[in-house]
Amino acid sequence: MRRRTTLSLIALPLMHVTAGCAGVRSSDQKPPTGALKTEIKPGRGVTAQRRLSEWLPALAGTPGDTAVFVLEGEAAGPTVFVAGGTHNMEMAGVIAASILVETAVVKRGRLIVVPRANASGASWRDPKDLGPGEYAFDTVSGKRTFAVGTRLTRPTHQGEPDPSSYIHPDSREKLPGFETRNLNRAHPGKANGNLTQKMAYALTRLIANEGATVAFDLHEAGPSSRLAWLIIANPKNIEQAANAALDLGDRGIDMRIEASSSTFRGLSHREWGDATKAAAYLIETPNPYQTSSYDGDPLLDPRHEAEFPLWMRVGGHLEAMMAILNVHNTDVVPAVRFEVSGVPSLAELKARGIGAFLN
Repeated sequence: MRRRTTLSLIALPLMHVTAGCAGVRSSDQKPPTGALKTEIKPGRGVTAQRRLSEWLPALAGTPGDTAVFVLEGEAAGPTVFVAGGTHNMEMAGVIAASILVETAVVKRGRLIVVPRANASGASWRDPKDLGPGEYAFDTVSGKRTFAVGTRLTRPTHQGEPDPSSYIHPDSREKLPGFETRNLNRAHPGKANGNLTQKMAYALTRLIANEGATVAFDLHEAGPSSRLAWLIIANPKNIEQAANAALDLGDRGIDMRIEASSSTFRGLSHREWGDATKAAAYLIETPNPYQTSSYDGDPLLDPRHEAEFPLWMRVGGHLEAMMAILNVHNTDVVPAVRFEVSGVPSLAELKARGIGAFLN
């Protein structure tokens, strides 16, 4: 597929996707000591708030525990999982996931969202990173701020020093030792491993135990990276990704597709898809601030940069997810489709701004 450096904008309606499981109990569990305090103001569609430690009790009381939001419709249907904040400076994914929690209303099925998959990574700033410490938005409730964080688990949270090098057990890729703190190199995780492995294990258990049929991991890459405007799909669901990309292209949004590698392992789209029944996808949008993992122009405004403003990148995530879910809906009878309303389109984000979709 041909790649464009910008998105063409057309008038798109408020997204309404038609794509069940057992009910989800509400939880009054308070955040454990050391856990990241959630920035989210849940919307009317949220039916339960949980913690990641429910799927791995060993995370309770650690900086790796994080908020899990459940939006369950009145009608039974499939479960969809969305994670932002695997890499916390990739803010389009964090904000897209947060908008889902604050504005979406599920009509049929269930949506489970983890806006900060690596809560430890949201709690610190790597000294190599010159970027802003937070993003601010004007909302109906006043100014809201979202911490930026960084790509890796905080070293003091990991529970062990970085090795000299890191190789995932199923991979052929030899990586620098600090990549052991990269959540998107640790899947499907280990229940008795270091903190990053425990977070990965809990996310995989959540997807498996809750019967998710589709799982998304939201990311960003530098504009010159081959990853920009890319949907990476587990091989078992690459055809659905291709059909979604065609649909997006017809509506002026060009995204390429790629299948998960069989040799470069530990990544969500590969391991979630292999370890569970879910169709797993990772979506990448271009962040102008990311010229590498850790640098950037400190004078650049990462929200309003002219070519790739934040509203465009957030909209790219939301539009891609909805297109994929529409494709999955074509394979099932109406009674078991996923239906959601209140998800803003790219055109609406451009017209009204991100703050209009935060509480």
